[in-house]
Amino acid sequence: MRLCVLDVDSTLITAEVIELIAARAGTRELVAEITERAMRGELDFSASLKERVATLAGVPDTVFADVLAEVELTPGAPELVAGLQAAGWEVALVSGGFAEVVGPLAARLGITRYRANRLEAADGVLTGRTVGTVINREVKAETLRAFAAEVGCPLEDAVAIGDGANDLDMMAVAGLGIAWHAKPIVQEKADVALNAPRLDAALDIILG
Repeated sequence: MRLCVLDVDSTLITAEVIELIAARAGTRELVAEITERAMRGELDFSASLKERVATLAGVPDTVFADVLAEVELTPGAPELVAGLQAAGWEVALVSGGFAEVVGPLAARLGITRYRANRLEAADGVLTGRTVGTVINREVKAETLRAFAAEVGCPLEDAVAIGDGANDLDMMAVAGLGIAWHAKPIVQEKADVALNAPRLDAALDIILG
């Protein structure tokens, strides 16, 4: 079995989900600035996530349905997933975003393995906190290792695709790390920097 693990925000989809939620809280500009710095590797991801999520307190938990209706898959993303699955690959998602959005996206694409942060809600509104382990760069790498073990894929046969500094560790663990329209530090450290119009251009790289 071969395994391809994709980041979600700004990789599988075109947006950063936390910014779409922050728009409802009136904090989008602040959150976008912090997200950009975190993805460039200038800020600790876990601390930056805590700061950004805190600004979401009070947003109704119906926001997830709204955001799911708003997000757009990256051009070529469905074709990449379908092409890999047709070739017998396992495709998985690991995200510093939120399971409340990642789960339905995974289901839409026929992906059964995913891991993402969870937002705490009480009385129908977000509390401004996450629940459980924060999916930072170290946890992304651990998750790739775990998924590879589950499906029986040697790490050297695994592929990781991402765009931000939070993806660097899992890209280093995988046999092939692909940077997708990535931040400069990620383009520099990835095995392949892909800046094509469509994500399914990665099929030629992965399947040869």
